[in-house]
Amino acid sequence: MIELEGAPLFTLEFGDILVYFTPYTASLFLLALLFTAIVVLSRPERQVEILFGTDACYAKDTSIEELRFRRFMSIACGLATMGAMVSGDVFDYTLFTALVGVTNVGIVAAVKSRHVQNAAFQYGIVALAGTLPLFGGAAIVVASTGTLSILRLAGGTAPGAPLLAKALLTLGVMGEGMAPFYAAKAEMFRAPGAPYVIMCSLSSLLIFLRVIEVVLVI
Repeated sequence: MIELEGAPLFTLEFGDILVYFTPYTASLFLLALLFTAIVVLSRPERQVEILFGTDACYAKDTSIEELRFRRFMSIACGLATMGAMVSGDVFDYTLFTALVGVTNVGIVAAVKSRHVQNAAFQYGIVALAGTLPLFGGAAIVVASTGTLSILRLAGGTAPGAPLLAKALLTLGVMGEGMAPFYAAKAEMFRAPGAPYVIMCSLSSLLIFLRVIEVVLVI
């Protein structure tokens, strides 16, 4: 573990719940914290659409009701991402990851556009399906090793997690983060209101960076 992400800088235990910071997890946490602060302080962009072949263009404003909901979901997504970055047990990591999936869908689903909401519905189904391998992987970890502590698994004081559990965790994160599937649906990117939509991509990226570390050390 020391070779992969550095020695733990801070460890805090709440019974079975473990929070720890290493140079790797701390950098991911600070990045999520920084962008969450940007979401809190910034106003959404005005999306401009240009009609090719003419000189026509028009801007789409975000309504106050939509603005409030998407800002709330973006802040919740940032908090869930920060929790996933510093969680020291596999179950809490999967719990925060599932919350990231829910908030990602909520950020996009608030857009009052039929095409965007249709895309959000489809990826909501993907996120729902991703919960099965995600929590299944955590269940296999505790059943095979007797612990969910990433520090114990990484330190060699508990048996290593089986390959099946690691594969299920990765598959579950792919379903919840939805990052590999975004490129196939342009409507997800075309949803107005950055930085809220950007929070979806950032949280997915950070979740994937963390799951790589988790499956390597356990």
